[in-house]
Amino acid sequence: MPTASELIDEKIASLGDWRSNTLARMRKLIQQADPAVVEEWKWKGTPVWSHDGIICTGESYKGKVKLTFAKGAFIKDPSGLFNSSLDGNMRRAIDIGEGETVDATAFKALVRAAIAFNASTAAAKAKKPKTRS
Repeated sequence: MPTASELIDEKIASLGDWRSNTLARMRKLIQQADPAVVEEWKWKGTPVWSHDGIICTGESYKGKVKLTFAKGAFIKDPSGLFNSSLDGNMRRAIDIGEGETVDATAFKALVRAAIAFNASTAAAKAKKPKTRS
């Protein structure tokens, strides 16, 4: 059975157009921002990057590559990279169209902010005393 990373490799290769390059670049930036990132394959075909919870998913559509940050509404985006799902309570996304590029430094900062948020909520859950019913 292939690993999640191998399935993501296959997904990127199967796109066969500009979306391949875009998704591969964003994956590399995620890995640079967090060398300990965990790659997962969920929901029958979605690449997922996690560290103490989901950081983001990488979806590909006909006209865009979408990186959806699971808890994007709770992290600061000083560079204004989020351009989709802005009215939701939890998620925020970055839609990347053909010929568009995302600033690498700003994106890696966003990934690190998502990891920090995940870590802070994981730590808070660990400290919370368990109640008995």
